[in-house]
Amino acid sequence: MSEVRRVGPEEFVELFERVKSWGRWGPDDQRGALNYITPEKRAAATASVRKGRTVSLAMILNKVPGLNNPQPAIHMMLRAGDLPDAFSAADFIGVAPHGIAVTHIDALCHFFHQGKMYNGYPISKVTSSGALINSIEMMHEGVIGRGVLLDIARLKGVDYLQPGEPVYVEDLEAAEKAQNVRVEEGDILLVRTGRHNRPVEDERRIRDRLAGLYVTCGPWLHERRVAMIGGDAITDVIPSRVENVNTPLHVLSLVAMGVPLVDNCDFEALSRACEEEGRWSFLFIVSPLVIPGGTASPVNPLAVF
Repeated sequence: MSEVRRVGPEEFVELFERVKSWGRWGPDDQRGALNYITPEKRAAATASVRKGRTVSLAMILNKVPGLNNPQPAIHMMLRAGDLPDAFSAADFIGVAPHGIAVTHIDALCHFFHQGKMYNGYPISKVTSSGALINSIEMMHEGVIGRGVLLDIARLKGVDYLQPGEPVYVEDLEAAEKAQNVRVEEGDILLVRTGRHNRPVEDERRIRDRLAGLYVTCGPWLHERRVAMIGGDAITDVIPSRVENVNTPLHVLSLVAMGVPLVDNCDFEALSRACEEEGRWSFLFIVSPLVIPGGTASPVNPLAVF
């Protein structure tokens, strides 16, 4: 893989301003690009279901601590059938959703840029008690629309992209052509890099080198009016090659464009289903937990054919 050109601070500022959607849906908006998913688009996506075949896009909730899972999910039983006088079972679950171990939606309050978050709200609106603006509550009705999988690993004929390998606009457009599909306004774009096929025998932190979208994909996503983006890692290529910005696609998506992100999906079963069904678009459904002030929620996204 050839060395990727680096983006300097001034160029990143230009990219941010180029894709910024602040005020597009009014000064009080907190839904961002989800406004592109109109009732008509939801109805059309629902009408595309032909067989009722459903595929989960979620990783199994990881309860095992490790280099790539420093805050594992907590699951403990409160009542169980192997205890005396048992009459029911009950449990407790605790999850820190951010990172690379849990399938989750990032709320628009998750990232800041120059003291602001989406729509120009000050970061002081995210307090130690939770987010007062742009929280995950804004998605309490769920996200239902047309999902499109662009399978970049399939396009390149590999099981997985190399760690740190960028996905460019030309890759997205080549995948569209190869799959006979086009990303349209209001779509939920899913990008497969094959992360879950990466060897796990070494103990290095895989979060330090992840395939993903390069920062210059931002204007393309903005022009296509994508409503949400899902990745099998964290959307961004890591390292980013953008000076002083570790995850520039998070900044452009969440802060500038108001596009929520679904990180750490598992697209392996979905890729096979798309091949078998002969189509790369489908009904996409995801519903976060209604967490007052939350910056994210663990989720189980579904594709329906």
